[in-house]
Amino acid sequence: MSNPQTPKPAKLVVGLFMNDKSLLEPAACDLSNSFGPIDLAGPWFNFDFTDYYSSEMGGPLFRRVLVFKNHIQQHDLADIKLITNEFEQKYLKNDRRRINIDPGYLVHERFVLATAKNFTHRISIGKGIYADLTLVYTRGGFQTLPWTYPDYAERNMLAFLERVRSKYLKDIT
Repeated sequence: MSNPQTPKPAKLVVGLFMNDKSLLEPAACDLSNSFGPIDLAGPWFNFDFTDYYSSEMGGPLFRRVLVFKNHIQQHDLADIKLITNEFEQKYLKNDRRRINIDPGYLVHERFVLATAKNFTHRISIGKGIYADLTLVYTRGGFQTLPWTYPDYAERNMLAFLERVRSKYLKDIT
């Protein structure tokens, strides 16, 4: 018989993409008001791996990743996703999203994103939200999975997430 164990707290990581970079500042302010101060901000990444969002958001699209100082409980991810969905609604223009906000968490062995879209590899975490195991940490680095989004599999993104993981490990010890 296995004994239940309390999961370790996680580092909140929020990916945002938009075509108007000026939306980052007000969105970051909204996120900070809800989740606490920003600990790390990744560089701007070009978001040119898919045209899935082009008809709604235009282009070119750019991604920025924000990491928060306060740790979260892993089971709070569904609630966090619902809050970020409200922020996306706040920035609608002509009923079209201008910003996409994807929260997730990082712990020493994995990186998980939240989504409202079900798929075979996603696990329901309640409230209509699913956990997407995006990356696993093994053999000294993050490893992609067959379903990892291409922008999260990109070398510079993986390097940034390695920095986040190092900071996280220092924070929890």
